[in-house]
Amino acid sequence: MTANPYTPGQVPRVLAGRKVEMRRIEDRLARVTTYGELGGPLLVFHSPRGIGKTSLLREGQQRADGLGFVTAWVACSRERPVLPELVHSLGRALERSDAAPTGAAGGRWRARLEKVTVEVGVPGVKVAAQVGRAASDPLPPAPIGALGALLHDTAVLVRERGGAGLLLLVDELHAASADDMAVLLNAVQNLDGEREPTPLAVVTAGLPVTPEALTRAATFGERSAFVPLDVLSGEDARAALVAPAATEDVTWTDGALDALVAEAHGYPYLLQLLGSTTWDAASPTRGDRLTLPHVRRGLPAARAQLTAMHRARWGAATPAERSFLAAMSATGLDNVPRAAIAAGMGRDSRAISVPRERLIAKGVIEPVGHGLVRFTLPGFGEFVRSLDEQ
Repeated sequence: MTANPYTPGQVPRVLAGRKVEMRRIEDRLARVTTYGELGGPLLVFHSPRGIGKTSLLREGQQRADGLGFVTAWVACSRERPVLPELVHSLGRALERSDAAPTGAAGGRWRARLEKVTVEVGVPGVKVAAQVGRAASDPLPPAPIGALGALLHDTAVLVRERGGAGLLLLVDELHAASADDMAVLLNAVQNLDGEREPTPLAVVTAGLPVTPEALTRAATFGERSAFVPLDVLSGEDARAALVAPAATEDVTWTDGALDALVAEAHGYPYLLQLLGSTTWDAASPTRGDRLTLPHVRRGLPAARAQLTAMHRARWGAATPAERSFLAAMSATGLDNVPRAAIAAGMGRDSRAISVPRERLIAKGVIEPVGHGLVRFTLPGFGEFVRSLDEQ
């Protein structure tokens, strides 16, 4: 038996599709490499969970590493401020790279990073920051200046030591506080307006609410480059299954591929899950083929995992959100009109905004057109309808 090459819930070993989106990242990197200047405003990929945002950013990070960039990764969380994490990530990135200064210069740089302190208070409390500098240097009066100076100095240091520049990757951006979003947006905006070039690119990812959250944090946040990610095409979905198996010299029959592509509906996470359960059911060795009977034996395990995810989402919903989801699922439609949901809830269309927005923020549903929403996880509507039968 060979090792299972599928990685549900993790970055895939082979990223299928996303050529257009990857080109957006590569364009930013090319601008930094060629001109030694800022790669542009924030590049923001947004989609529901399971569509592959993190995988796309990780692939972009690998390509940037190959081009001589120093890359720093930050994953936002609602439980902690982002800016200290960003500072720590920059320090680690330099330490891991050849761009990190050595000797006395290295000691000064590490001391400077250690002196960087960022204090983010509870909502309504003033945000303050301080960057450790020489006694004769003026201190930035605000976290915007502190972050901007740190990003500029780090990117220039990388360039001076022979690197292409600095790539900052920020995942789960929707989870950052409005204050942290505003600081990041303003810092990048200020760097873009300065005459001194900054060899830096900033690429981010978040849930569908991210564009709105950025615009609320700073009005010019709307100038960010927003790129939605959708499910994979049939061709790319097949590639997501075929390519990992090929690394173990295992192939698929057309019937098996057709069945899994139809079951996954183009969702990268589900493709990895279904590929994994089929592999476990088949226990293949090199030269074997995965067939439709293997798919059928693996489906119960995959569907059990999917049902567990459905239960978790339902369990985390409030009574008002459950009422919304029940009315939405009762329509049996893929794209559900707002009016149909309101009618199912017995409420005015304008009175369902709160549960709708909260479910979008949680990534359970997503808007797909004017007044239309859909579930972000295949089979969730059927799961909700089945609850009435229990």
